[in-house]
Amino acid sequence: MKDFKELHVWQKSHLITLAVYKVSKSFPKDELYGLTSQIRRSAISLPSNISEGCGRLSDKELAHFLVIASGSASELAYQLLLAKDLEYISQPIYDTLQAQLTEIHKMLNAFIKKLKSN
Repeated sequence: MKDFKELHVWQKSHLITLAVYKVSKSFPKDELYGLTSQIRRSAISLPSNISEGCGRLSDKELAHFLVIASGSASELAYQLLLAKDLEYISQPIYDTLQAQLTEIHKMLNAFIKKLKSN
């Protein structure tokens, strides 16, 4: 069992989740049960799946949950694009979040590759 809080990829995922919550507070109220809810769930899924994988007994199980987290990162990438295109977030905020998300995605893929090679 690994301590998820020590993983840099978890730390970065936690930070982007906090950022998504902050920016989504300004989304239109009629999106509360739509995009606001969905974008937050995708963001939460990233560190949650990393955490759950760390609580499992094998690297194979950890890798499985990292793959799920990677899927959530892809889902979040689209939702951020949609929020930008709907003008709920500005281009600079989108660019910052997208860059963070790209880094997280790369870290997840490298971690998965490492676990599968062991």
